[in-house]
This record gives sequence, C-alpha cells and structure tokens, in this order.
Amino acid sequence: MSGAFPWGAGTATGVGSYPGGDPAETLRIVLGELPELPHLPELPARGPGADLIGRTAGLLVDLAVHVEPSGWRFSDRPGRDTRRSLDHLARDLDVLEEAAGGHDGPFKIQVCGPWTLAAGIELRHGDRTLKDPGAVRDLTASLAEGVARHVADVRRRLPGARVLLQIDEPGLPAALAGRVPTASGFSRLPPVEAPLAEDGLRQVIEAVGDDAFPVVHCCARSVPYALLRGAGARAISVDLKLAPQRDDDAVGETIDAGVGLFFGVVPGTDASLPSLEATAAPVRELWRRLGFPSARLAEQVVITPGCGLAGASPRYVRAALKRCRDAARMLHEAAE
Repeated sequence: MSGAFPWGAGTATGVGSYPGGDPAETLRIVLGELPELPHLPELPARGPGADLIGRTAGLLVDLAVHVEPSGWRFSDRPGRDTRRSLDHLARDLDVLEEAAGGHDGPFKIQVCGPWTLAAGIELRHGDRTLKDPGAVRDLTASLAEGVARHVADVRRRLPGARVLLQIDEPGLPAALAGRVPTASGFSRLPPVEAPLAEDGLRQVIEAVGDDAFPVVHCCARSVPYALLRGAGARAISVDLKLAPQRDDDAVGETIDAGVGLFFGVVPGTDASLPSLEATAAPVRELWRRLGFPSARLAEQVVITPGCGLAGASPRYVRAALKRCRDAARMLHEAAE
C-alpha cells in the first residue's frame, strides 16, 4: 500500500471553506497548520461568487450565471455575478502562487460536482437544472472542460506540487433518492438513476486525467461509495459521525479496493473539542470492526474536520485543524 497515495502516513487536511474574507491570511493559516496536505481555502463570507455553487459556476465554459433572489440562475451572457466569481478565484490563485509557489508536496483544490451544481443552479425559466436531462448533459460537459482548465492553471502556479482535486457532492445522495425539491418547493424531482450519476461524475474526473488525484467529498448520509469508486474516485471524503454501522460493508469494500478515505472527525462549528484520544477513537473503532491491519490505517486515511469551517470562529479554526493534525499523527504512531 505504501506509495499508493500522494500523501504521507499520518496526514490531515481541511475540507474547503473558512470564515472571513482575507485569502492571504487564511492560506497562511492553512499552510502553517496543515503542512503535509494544504489546500486552497474557500471564503464564502465574501458573498455571491465565493460560495460553493457560484465559485464553481465561474469555471463553466460557455455558460454564464447570475444571482436571483432564489439563488443562482443561468444567463444569456456573462454579467457582473460571473465576473465576481472569476475575480474572487483569480485573486485566490494569485495569493496561492505568491505564498506557495515553491510547494513541492501534495496540494488540494476543491470544486462543486455536477449533481450538486445541477441541483443548485436554475434554468432561465426557473426550474432546477437537475429537472432537464439535456441541460444536465450540457452543464456536465461545460464543467468538465472548465475544471480541466482550472487544474492546469493550478499546476502552472504550483509546478512542483502533486495536485489533488476534491469534487464536492453533498447533494448527490438527495438527487439519487429523489429528495431534491422543485423550484416551487411543493414537490420533489424524480430520482437520478445511479448509472447516469456515475457517468456524469466520471466525465469530470476523466477530463482531468493524470493531472490531478481525484477525491470526492460527500458530507451527507447515505454516501454512495460504490458509485463514487465506479466513477473513478481514488479517495472518498465523508463526515464520520454521519456514517452508520450499516455502511461498514461499503466502507470495507472501499478500503479493500485501495481507495483512500478522508474521515471527518472534528466538528465544523465551534464546539468543546473532546480529548485527542476521543477524537481518534471512531476511526480506530471502525478499523477494528472491519479487521484491516492497523499499519494500513495511517497510510490510507486522512483526518479532516467533518465539513467546511465557514461557520466557525477564527480561534476555533486553528484549534480544529491542530486537533486533526494531532489525531492523524497519533493514529500513525500507534500503528508503528
């Protein structure tokens, strides 16, 4: 198993979002607290275009968006909101190049996945994109091209880094289960068939090819582990407190397939942190239940917060990241 992953044993990282609006200061914190696997921070407090949907919508090729009171909606041509998304990302990448241009280890970036994006952007007449299969195909193709360009840009700015691409799909389980509400909110959209969902996600992953190591993040219940593996995910990121024991078989199959796991074990909002031993305990207990060698845990598992930290205080952010890092090291040392 050694060498199968771009990170070293006993590694921790963040999920994506942070509080505040200063990308340089936030990146400095990330580089300092998560030196083994830093990532590009997302700062949704800056407003539309810095949020999960708007930030990725700015990457779309030949598709423009704008903000309505109901949320993001497709436009006939790029306008102020699309430019704002691009401006936020351009500034973040300039800061990244200045602060971390010499980074020569793994580095993670995050984008929204096609199914969460299709559920979060409305068509011009107001229905969710997810309702229209043709619109979903166009969105997926545009996203795949835009993400490939984004990865290439990051690789140019960090020429010595091994890029990890995290695709955020918190809305995928709801789309598969038919729980996504219509624009009116009075009914639900039909469920997306699993093979179709897998194909869409695969299209985005394959567009990047070997330029980035694909990770899929799903901080929701009912994570579709087999679907994500089938789409090409080489690591899956989950909130461990949302993973019931009935998922053990799926998690075990994922481990056995040699797919990495990012386990969220620290709350994403201000909380009284448990002891270091208690933080690591759910990971250890899961590994023991599944019967895998302890030495494999530290190599295959990365420790993270449960989800993004945008709703946390700056003081808590530092404590949470340090706790993730210390828990990862403890798990590694215990396996040696």
